[in-house]
Amino acid sequence: MTADLFADAPATERRNEPLGPGAVVLRAFALDDGARLVEAIHALAAVSPFRHLITPGGHTMSVAMTNCGSVGWVSDRRGYRYDAIDPETGQPWPPMPALFMRLAAEAAAEAGFPGFVPDACLVNRYDTGSRLTMHQDRNEKRDSEPIVSVSLGVPAVFQFGGQGKGVTPLKIPLVHGDVVVWGGPSRMNYHGVMPLKASHHPLTGMLRLNLTFRTAR
Repeated sequence: MTADLFADAPATERRNEPLGPGAVVLRAFALDDGARLVEAIHALAAVSPFRHLITPGGHTMSVAMTNCGSVGWVSDRRGYRYDAIDPETGQPWPPMPALFMRLAAEAAAEAGFPGFVPDACLVNRYDTGSRLTMHQDRNEKRDSEPIVSVSLGVPAVFQFGGQGKGVTPLKIPLVHGDVVVWGGPSRMNYHGVMPLKASHHPLTGMLRLNLTFRTAR
């Protein structure tokens, strides 16, 4: 199945698809908020622009990103970390919009994690060919809290593995409005995004936007 095929029939009704203990896809959970979420992302990027970060090994990430919240995730030759200051602007990251906070809390509660209050939202921008290699989210001081990931724009294939690199990952098509939540026993599972296939969405053009909510501190 290609991204174009499942883009033709996006989920329009909410349903929950378990991925494992503490992990679930909430189909169409953010669909009604999609246009406002994209508009808010444009406003955030006007303050803290998208950029391609450098890994500690000197590689340029194919996914462009920015942040909002009290801290943001950054990467450079010194390593991966959270910082309250945007290194490009020298100013604090934009505050997290109330819409973002509400959506993240409601999605986490739906997945069985009530009381989620994220302090960081990573905003990723994928264009055709961009990918996110398999990794664990290990930089958060409060890894007892879940991860909430919101898909907007063109479709992608999300990979969700286990806690060892030898586990064959699930390949999960995600479309505009889908939300993935993982925590508890699955919090440290490896995950990633396969190279984005060419497609088009009326709100984002050829782009996929992703919001990833975390409690970092």
